Amino acid sequence: MEEQKNTYQEQTLFSITWPLFIELSLHMGLGIVATLMLSQYSDQAVAGVGVANQLLNIFILVFNVTSIGATVLISQNLGAGKLQRARQLSYSVFGLNFWFGICIAIVVFILGEPMLRLYDVHGPVFDYGLTFVQICALSLFFESLSLAFSAILRSYGYTKESMMVTVVMNLISIGGNIIATTGILGLPITGVTGVSWAIFAARAYAVCALLYLLYNRLSLKIVIKDIFNAKKQDIRELLEIGIPSAGENLSYQLSQVVITSFVVTMGTASLAGRVYILNISMLCFLFTVAIAQGTQLLVARYIGGKQYDRALKRGIQTLKIAMFASTFVSLIIAFGGDFVLRVFTEDPAIIMVGLPVLWAIVFVEPGRAMNIVLMSSLKSAGDVRFPVIIGIISMWGIAVSLSYFLGIHYGLGLLGIWLAQGADEWLRGCFALKRWLSKPWERLTKAVLN
Repeated sequence: MEEQKNTYQEQTLFSITWPLFIELSLHMGLGIVATLMLSQYSDQAVAGVGVANQLLNIFILVFNVTSIGATVLISQNLGAGKLQRARQLSYSVFGLNFWFGICIAIVVFILGEPMLRLYDVHGPVFDYGLTFVQICALSLFFESLSLAFSAILRSYGYTKESMMVTVVMNLISIGGNIIATTGILGLPITGVTGVSWAIFAARAYAVCALLYLLYNRLSLKIVIKDIFNAKKQDIRELLEIGIPSAGENLSYQLSQVVITSFVVTMGTASLAGRVYILNISMLCFLFTVAIAQGTQLLVARYIGGKQYDRALKRGIQTLKIAMFASTFVSLIIAFGGDFVLRVFTEDPAIIMVGLPVLWAIVFVEPGRAMNIVLMSSLKSAGDVRFPVIIGIISMWGIAVSLSYFLGIHYGLGLLGIWLAQGADEWLRGCFALKRWLSKPWERLTKAVLN
């Protein structure tokens, strides 16, 4: 038992992070490839799918409630050598996400149309978005299960296996995108419909592959009866961590809905430009997200093993690496702005709107790196309420309000939106740094003792 515990505690950040980096690259690359292919089909299709994705991402956050809680709790128990408890949590997170997946898929399929109308999009943009929402709603059940299974595998350190599943997922989805948008081999061009069904097939495959890996690597035999066997204590602990953690993400997505409604009033060029730039900006924080997830696993293990100084140093070291990497990549993209945008579109209106925003990304990304790394580390340490409180205040008080004033009132358009986002990221990042340096686990330990 002690030998197993030490193995989990001594796993290196590099060994955990490089598969996560590749997996995230593939996930983000999938979105970029889909956007690129759809841009050859129609800029209106890009805008519609971009808006629809924001809606779907709000519901996917529900699945993250339990997967975030599972990552932290399983990792903490592994770090403390409580292996049986870690296994029981694995079964419970499956049961919860099974029911979440079914309920959310039904709700989105039935209510997708009225919810999409809240974005105030019309004509072909709305039609493309509705097609994407209704088909992808059916795949949300698979997405729920795959998030739970991936969280379990990563918690045990099997990040390479999760990465390989993503590789095949991408091949399935990209193959479907090519068929849907190019008419290769004389097949009909199905556009957004074909792209949506390709995502459905990829997610279904992921569930089957991850189930096999859980049994093969961890000897976890998950069967249908497990959906009724989630323990009340597990549910409570998973939700205590997961709800505040997901609450921060939910607040972010809802604030983006409001900001997107501002962008809609700026015209189709700005809306399509926003979708393209969001995909481009993913390249800037890709490494940050990967190294933050790896750090989250290690910090949770260190906290579980009461290695507090080690956890503190790990968070700060990761922060320095992430801020440097994100700044470096964003500068490269900004200097190559015209070329980068022309990869996606030749529309001069979109390029004119987008070029200044690429320079604003240089301001945004270091603050985002600070925010992502330290907020995820705080959650691993059990400090789950602070990120959501600061997040809600800053996202709505800074990001949304400044987006309106800079983007709409002062006429800065999409550039104003990104400057407002940068102010939000930097503010939250600075609060997170101060909180991390205060050693939050000491405060939480005293609260438990009292």
